[in-house]
Amino acid sequence: MTEIAKAYVSKDIESKWYPEWEKRGYFKGEEGQTAKTNYSIAIPPPNVTGILHLGHVLNNTLQDVLIRWEKLRGKNTCWVPGTDHAGIATQSKVEHFLLEEEGKTRYDYGREPFLEKVWDWKEQYGGTIINQLRTLGSSCDWERERFTLDQGLSNAVQDVFVKLYNKGLIYKGTRIINWCPKSQTALSDEEVIYQESNGKMWHMRYPLTDGSGFIEIATTRPETMLGDTAVAVNPEDERYKSMIGKTLMVPFVNREIPIIADDYVDAAFGTGAVKITPAHDPNDYEMGKRHDLAMINVMNNDATINEVGGQFAGMERYAARKAVIAELDKLGLLGEIKDHLNQVGYSERGKVPVEPRLSAQWFVKMKPLAEPALKAVNDGEIKFHPERWVKTYNHWLENIQDWCISRQLWWGHRIPMWYKGEETRCQVESPGEGWEQDPDVLDTWFSSWLWPFSILGWPEKTNALKEFYPTASLVTGPDIIFFWVARMIMAGLEFTGEIPFKDVYFTSIIRDGQGRKMSKSLNNSPDPVKVIENYGCDAVRFTMLHIAPMGNDIKFSEEKCEIGRNFVNKIWNAARFRRMQGPTSTNWSNLDNIDKSQLRDEDRWILAKLNGTIVNLTKNLEDFNFH
Repeated sequence: MTEIAKAYVSKDIESKWYPEWEKRGYFKGEEGQTAKTNYSIAIPPPNVTGILHLGHVLNNTLQDVLIRWEKLRGKNTCWVPGTDHAGIATQSKVEHFLLEEEGKTRYDYGREPFLEKVWDWKEQYGGTIINQLRTLGSSCDWERERFTLDQGLSNAVQDVFVKLYNKGLIYKGTRIINWCPKSQTALSDEEVIYQESNGKMWHMRYPLTDGSGFIEIATTRPETMLGDTAVAVNPEDERYKSMIGKTLMVPFVNREIPIIADDYVDAAFGTGAVKITPAHDPNDYEMGKRHDLAMINVMNNDATINEVGGQFAGMERYAARKAVIAELDKLGLLGEIKDHLNQVGYSERGKVPVEPRLSAQWFVKMKPLAEPALKAVNDGEIKFHPERWVKTYNHWLENIQDWCISRQLWWGHRIPMWYKGEETRCQVESPGEGWEQDPDVLDTWFSSWLWPFSILGWPEKTNALKEFYPTASLVTGPDIIFFWVARMIMAGLEFTGEIPFKDVYFTSIIRDGQGRKMSKSLNNSPDPVKVIENYGCDAVRFTMLHIAPMGNDIKFSEEKCEIGRNFVNKIWNAARFRRMQGPTSTNWSNLDNIDKSQLRDEDRWILAKLNGTIVNLTKNLEDFNFH
């Protein structure tokens, strides 16, 4: 009975025991354990480019609590880890790296050599966060680690595309999409982050071609006038009734356009007359379809003005805006300018304003997939914690739009469509000589919506799939309820006929001590690895749980980790004190075999406290009240 050290030195203990536990196979989910109830979790796969942040610390600590608790309850547990290939983020990072190191773009390499570079980069730098999750003490079954571009997962993605295409749920269509000029790819609606911006409302005058005057419109985007194909007014607006059917001349491009009447126009907004640019605005696009208007794209992929813009061709979109305003002013066609608060959509990855743009893309019809997913949650098959997120989930699914799944990238799952002249085929392998594959890849989320079952070998009927699907619980952030949670439920029901998980726990948003969101710009987001080095991973994990009540935001400061460190030290000292007392005459390893009549009052008191704690702990963990 050697005396243990007076103080708990976390670094020594953690660095010794975690690798030993992993080597002994304590984290493995065993197949064929028919006598045990299985309990599995699929990790929300972090981006392969990522590093550990406080959100990961909270999320993975919660998952680890569930896995270790269920293991203690005698279940056969399996926590499957993995990473996401993160199409735009990874490609952008590698492109930037190659430009800095070699002065070359991806086009200098060509598609296949560039992809080799990305794979090399992934092998060299892409495992950082996985190693950091080990530092955090995560008891994942590391032998099952998956990557969304693994061969098995790629097979699942291709299989799903072909199935949905043959079912008529995948189609190619020309519609208004969100375009990221920086990444030069289409985005889904969920990848656009809206921010309030102080902008302007410019009034512009379009001359009537009969010389009888002009009509004044108001716009927040003067540069798109170069693609205008109509001006619309409300049919009941007395100011413009006599003008309906007349034509106007668009300045600079000398395009004659009609004045049309449409109920959509709000007579009280602006001047009551609206410029219609069907190729650059979703509402204008719908109006353009109703009135059979021309749809003219005025921008290149990088959001510079194309040749349609005449004298403004080649200008960056905001430079063109200033130039258009200046030229209108010279011609006496510029009216008043008002301050206007805009909601501007930004590319989540590119961090630049998106450009609504008419484009031919691949889409998934979502309504048929959404109906079973709505039913599963509202019937209680899947429970949300906190429950208030059901309302948000329902609102999105009840108003769901088709999902734009094609991306103009090279890093990702290539779309399995093949072309030869006028012929097209949807199949995984090349149909033969002379066939060209679609150059686009699929949205990253198209692989991660299959995650709970693709990581277990689907579409093959593997033992792992039989043992561990459906998974039990999902722990994730509410910010990806549309991106990921809802889509996983849809995919699980569509392709396996079962729900992918039974419970979804939505974590809190972590803020700094002043209540501000963590961000690089505010320099208020500590490096969790350094915090773990200072306090130990158990102390950090305990602190995160202690300050994270369900559904409420968390105010984190590094000093709060003293709470966790003190708690861990108490346990250490309790164990040290007990060892100092020497061995006991009672064998406490099996309480059922103890002679109860021999128990002292203090023994009974301790056992009563233990049983009360077990009951309380079990109830709270079953209700996801981790704190």
